[in-house]
Amino acid sequence: MGYSKIKLLDEQTSYIQQLLVSHYNEEPEIVQVKHYELNVTNSGFCRYKRFFKSGKVEYFSFNLVKFKDLDYKATDTTGALFLYTKGDDVIVQTYNDKNEEDVDTMANYMSIPVKNIKGEELTELSDQIKKANVRLLAQK
Repeated sequence: MGYSKIKLLDEQTSYIQQLLVSHYNEEPEIVQVKHYELNVTNSGFCRYKRFFKSGKVEYFSFNLVKFKDLDYKATDTTGALFLYTKGDDVIVQTYNDKNEEDVDTMANYMSIPVKNIKGEELTELSDQIKKANVRLLAQK
């Protein structure tokens, strides 16, 4: 029984990551951002890291068990996906910024630029995160 719970969790985290990466929109930041990393681990962490051409790095991370809700703000084709947490549960770090000091703080949401995402995909994303929550909490 434990193996099947882990397998289901792996499938859910893989689905969440695949959906986020497939709809990621590089266009608004291509002038400034060299590359990004966006992954969801089987231990339940959603991590988003942007590497700027200037050397600056931004890092955001939260555990899916802290997920509260999501929102999509945009036009029909491009926008931002906001993943909200129950409290200030998103780790926010900025470093190597020549203009500012390093930042290490907490926030209550993570914003990811997305494109061509449909309403039913947003609903499925929210459902998969909630199902992953149940499995993650059952492992503890």
